Amino acid sequence: MKEEKLSKYDRAYLRIAREWGNLSYCQRRKVGAIIVKDRMIISDGYNGTPSGFENCCEDDEGLTKWYVLHAEANAILKVARSTQSCEGATLYITMSPCKDCSKLIHQSGIKRVVYARTYKDSSGIDFLTKAGVDVVYVPETEI
Repeated sequence: MKEEKLSKYDRAYLRIAREWGNLSYCQRRKVGAIIVKDRMIISDGYNGTPSGFENCCEDDEGLTKWYVLHAEANAILKVARSTQSCEGATLYITMSPCKDCSKLIHQSGIKRVVYARTYKDSSGIDFLTKAGVDVVYVPETEI
């Protein structure tokens, strides 16, 4: 019963992350992230440019600009600027994290990651698993 309830919440939070990702100005890929601790959303983020930059994520050739922040990085950085802590939290993200964001996830104290789509490079997931972070895949068709 507990696992069924967890799965229900996982799908609900992934739907919220997907909606948040729709706020992104990026054309190639819209990714959303929600950080939940003690069943409260403590942060959110989507992929995009840093504050103060124009909301254009791709260059003239359609490639993502190097300084675009990933959704999970934006959510973690938002927590860093608050009085909250990611320690023991769950990250819900519409796409599995890259290797660089995986380091941020682990270092921030997030203990569980739930994602709906798989990124082309699985090294981020491999790192998180090795670091002892619980990683759960919920196919996008199930949310």
